[in-house]
Amino acid sequence: MRAAPEHTPSALIDAIGRLERLCPRADISVSLRHGGGLLIAWGGIDSDAPAPEHAVFVARDGGVKGRSHDLAPDWTLQRAIYQAQPDVHAVVHLQPTYATALASLRRGLPAFHPRIAVAGGDSVPCVPYHAPGSEALSTAVVDALARRSACLIAHDGLVTTGATLARAESTAVSIEFLCQSYLAALSAGEPPRLDRAEITAALDRLRSYARAPRG
Repeated sequence: MRAAPEHTPSALIDAIGRLERLCPRADISVSLRHGGGLLIAWGGIDSDAPAPEHAVFVARDGGVKGRSHDLAPDWTLQRAIYQAQPDVHAVVHLQPTYATALASLRRGLPAFHPRIAVAGGDSVPCVPYHAPGSEALSTAVVDALARRSACLIAHDGLVTTGATLARAESTAVSIEFLCQSYLAALSAGEPPRLDRAEITAALDRLRSYARAPRG
């Protein structure tokens, strides 16, 4: 059976290219649930220009097919997310400017803007710092993403998930915009919070939009 267009190495490289244009100084990794394991590729300021042949397949048992020397520690984090959440089919991990700045303050995003609902709730949590590739980091991120589709990692950056690659990528772009807006608002003081009813309404609007037919 031929792989769906979104589940190919070229789809990963295309997503990295779009994220690099939006976050030109970011380190980026993008993965897809694929063939009982995951397909992952990297891009960013310290990487060679990514190409489909740079994508690496990691099997469920940890076996690697592809350029194994390209593997970076965060593949273990992404594998843990897939193992914990069967409905997740794509993960984005990147270090864009504003999300990384907020994460370096060890602060999450509060409900200051209705668009926060793209992460599935009224906040984007920031998990404590742990060494890249460590089991402690994987556990902390998996716990945070049990109730959200995005989280910040202290002194690191941003992780987003989605049922599709497009959704995980879109969420990453939205959260980076919100981090920029929140940090700008902090220059004038802590912004007021939206209440639970306002966030619930925003979530309902998002769900209605997701169900609406595209004409």
